[in-house]
Amino acid sequence: MPDVPSPFDDPFADLFGKLPDPRKRRSAGEDAARGTADPVPPPPTPVQSAAPLSRREAREAAARQAASAKPAEAATSPAPPATPVAAAPIPVSSAAISNAEEWPFLGGSVATGSPAYSRGAGDDSAGAVTVRPVATATLEDLFAGEHTTDSLGQVPPPKNKRRRRIGGWIALGVVLVILGGIAGGALYVWNAYEDQIRKVMGWEEPKDYEAGLANGEAFVTVASGDTGAPISRSLFEAGVTKTPEAFYDYLIDTGQNPPFVPGVFKMQKQMTSEAALAALLDPASKIENGAQLREGLTVAQSLPLLAEGIGLPIEDLQAAVATPADYGVTADTLEGWLFPATYTFDPGVTARDVIATLVNRTVQSLDSAGVPVEDRQRVLTVASIIQREARFEDDFYKVSRVIENRLNPSNQETFGLLQMDSTAQYGYGEMHDGTASSSAEALADDNPWNTYVRTGLPIGPISNPGDTAIDAAMHPADGDWLYFVTVNLDTGETVFTSNLADHNRAVAQWQAWCSDHPDSGC
Repeated sequence: MPDVPSPFDDPFADLFGKLPDPRKRRSAGEDAARGTADPVPPPPTPVQSAAPLSRREAREAAARQAASAKPAEAATSPAPPATPVAAAPIPVSSAAISNAEEWPFLGGSVATGSPAYSRGAGDDSAGAVTVRPVATATLEDLFAGEHTTDSLGQVPPPKNKRRRRIGGWIALGVVLVILGGIAGGALYVWNAYEDQIRKVMGWEEPKDYEAGLANGEAFVTVASGDTGAPISRSLFEAGVTKTPEAFYDYLIDTGQNPPFVPGVFKMQKQMTSEAALAALLDPASKIENGAQLREGLTVAQSLPLLAEGIGLPIEDLQAAVATPADYGVTADTLEGWLFPATYTFDPGVTARDVIATLVNRTVQSLDSAGVPVEDRQRVLTVASIIQREARFEDDFYKVSRVIENRLNPSNQETFGLLQMDSTAQYGYGEMHDGTASSSAEALADDNPWNTYVRTGLPIGPISNPGDTAIDAAMHPADGDWLYFVTVNLDTGETVFTSNLADHNRAVAQWQAWCSDHPDSGC
């Protein structure tokens, strides 16, 4: 008897029942890939005769049977239609789910018993790491059923943070190197061309001190015949004016040419050029019966200053220094023994008393520095070179070390030659020609003071050293320097080096400075 239609029947049941089972198509495809032509038999349908089937259950059973029979029909002869029989629902076991061929979301490369998304092995045979294939499918293939989600590949690996950190440090290092190079170049340009840059940019520092800064006490000696230029430098060296040319520029700017009187003048430090000129022209500033001898002068330079300041005949002073033994000095001359200082004498003082005062002051300085009696002449010789070669206190002790390093018998760089320009100039008689450079004739002249020609110390002192130079001769600084050169005659900047290559570079720096400052006494 035909079935009576029910309003609860599903009109699309037959349609969905005719759709192929994707699990069977997947199994058939894998079998084909393995070269197997035999179809996979459908699972047996359990028969249940205990209870009749409903129409819905019958249709579902028929659909399952038809779906399982279609792959077999493609390879064999058609089978007779199966009679609908009552069947119980097919139970799905965990073993079936674990089978890769029965789970539609697992690829064939996944190990049995271990889901594709599992991090651990499911059984003893799942020891290999599953490698997901490279993405070859598209979303359209996925929706069309031609590929599964496994074909889309795996999630991109996380970024290597350690490599990113290393790259960041490298980039930072490159930036720092570039910035350091720029800063170093800017510093070199500033040091080499500071004066020109200040002039172009309008950053020039004032040449003179401001009014109201005068303080302390300073003594300035004006020699007979001195004009504005040498007096300007004497004022600067005494700390009275700010720059060597400040006083002279002031005279030029104001059109003044005053008659300067020789003598020693008591002044103050940090004065304006205007105030310094007023003090030099004030008779009350001049010290009567007094004289000032600055460091580094020779005997020949000192005697005229003493004669002018004290009022003694120059001939009397020359006769007083002719016999060093009269003052306990065993040397042939008193060179180095007339201590530089400011002196005031009572009226009626004799020339011999004046010289004795200066020699005694030298002995006092030697004793204060701890110089043995038998080493006095040697220490004065070294100190006299230091006094002529260095300008700043720190450099005094470095020059002393250079001298001692060059005198060292193990020195294989200069082989005992001091090569001090001051000694060559003194022996040749061109120490006070107004330039710092030595002539070729002076450097080659064979005299007892020329340390370019003769090894060791010169025969005696070349100037009258002060307290600092004597102390430096006794206590040289620590260092391996063998060379030095003043690269800026205005500031006194001096470069000390330990080898000839570095020294030649410093000499080139000095030569470049002299080219830029042709009127600075090079």
